[in-house]
Amino acid sequence: MQAAHARGEASTPAGNGARATRRPRHDGTPAGPSAAPAGVPRRTLLGVAGAAGLTVGAAAGAGGHALAAEQPRALSTVGSASVPFHGRHQAGISSPLQAHGHLVAFDLVPGAGRDRAAALMRRWTSAAATMAEGRQPAEDNQIALDAGPSSLTVTFGFGASFFDRTGLRSQRPEALAPLPPFSADALDRQRSDGDLFVQVGADDALVAFHALRVLQKLAAGTAAVRWQMSGFNRTPGATAEPRTARNLMGQVDGTNNPRPSDADFDARVFVPASARPAWMANGSYVVVRRIRMLLDSWDQLSLAEQEKVIGRRKSDGAPLSGGTETTPVDLGGRRADGSLAIAGDAHVRVAAPESNGGAAMLRRPFSFHDGFDERGAPDAGLLFMAWQADPRRGFVPVQRKLDRGDGLSRFLRHEASALFAVPGGCAPGEYVGQRLLQG
Repeated sequence: MQAAHARGEASTPAGNGARATRRPRHDGTPAGPSAAPAGVPRRTLLGVAGAAGLTVGAAAGAGGHALAAEQPRALSTVGSASVPFHGRHQAGISSPLQAHGHLVAFDLVPGAGRDRAAALMRRWTSAAATMAEGRQPAEDNQIALDAGPSSLTVTFGFGASFFDRTGLRSQRPEALAPLPPFSADALDRQRSDGDLFVQVGADDALVAFHALRVLQKLAAGTAAVRWQMSGFNRTPGATAEPRTARNLMGQVDGTNNPRPSDADFDARVFVPASARPAWMANGSYVVVRRIRMLLDSWDQLSLAEQEKVIGRRKSDGAPLSGGTETTPVDLGGRRADGSLAIAGDAHVRVAAPESNGGAAMLRRPFSFHDGFDERGAPDAGLLFMAWQADPRRGFVPVQRKLDRGDGLSRFLRHEASALFAVPGGCAPGEYVGQRLLQG
């Protein structure tokens, strides 16, 4: 359940040279000849230039407060940052974590087969690529009209049932076989699985919702929402320097995640270019689990007890075997009294690659809080997302080990589960999944 500390596709600032334009009036009429037409970048529309600006300044008197309030302002670093949509891999896998996320599964409506699915993927790809650049798609609803791209990523995948509904059973990958049951599962099947998967991430909540709404509208008549989950992470810039994320238990979460700089990162996370079926080349598989944290029980533990369950110090994430956060965990380390520094059922021991035949995944989750249950306990936890080249060699063996002996499991409940095949990225002019749907 460790969160990602990935640094994949670079998040680069967008240019600030776009001309500032005025907001439309509240009655919907343009504010002047510079009102933004469809297709222009979503940028801060605060500027009043030229003679109009001088008039405002004159009316404001010597203080000039109105003029100061109307001066054009560049987007903040958070708002202007963007992640390229096109590429060898889809964005949103090894991209840096964003502050806001939506996970959505769709089911094709009755009668919607391969052709209509392909048309939907064309529409979704076009809209996602446009919004990732901070521009308005043709179907825009103006929710994020004055925002920048805010590191928006949109990632698409296919569930096992998609291949049955589209007559593409022969193209269903063997790695997309159903996940085995686990003893800790308490799954709600209505919030599990699905034909199509969409992950939306952004550093601005309005930008994330805007993208989700556009995609949901584009699906009308072809696919309907099966389930949707929303989550969050720390906002970029909230700490003095970049830090590993913390989860809702307060633990530093993601220290041992594979990193793009690792020599074997691609082999662990992405399907090789020579893979079969060929349409999955450069893609990945994602396991999605809604993991509720039993926080009322967790909070009854002392700090020392919590650290023993995890195997790391809560303050800085350093392993109990010694060192700093990034010091490798010494599973054989012992205390002065001869006892193991890392308990036999500690989470870091049971989840460690060396305890699981080298199995590893890229964890890139979001925290969630969906209110309180009838007993007043928080319905909160982790939208766990594990990316890997093959879940049979990544998630499945690790989860089996956790299921048998993880001390943390008594404070968790797995309430929803899904597995999706996520194809590789696409070039401009192509759409995600084209090699599957047109191959």
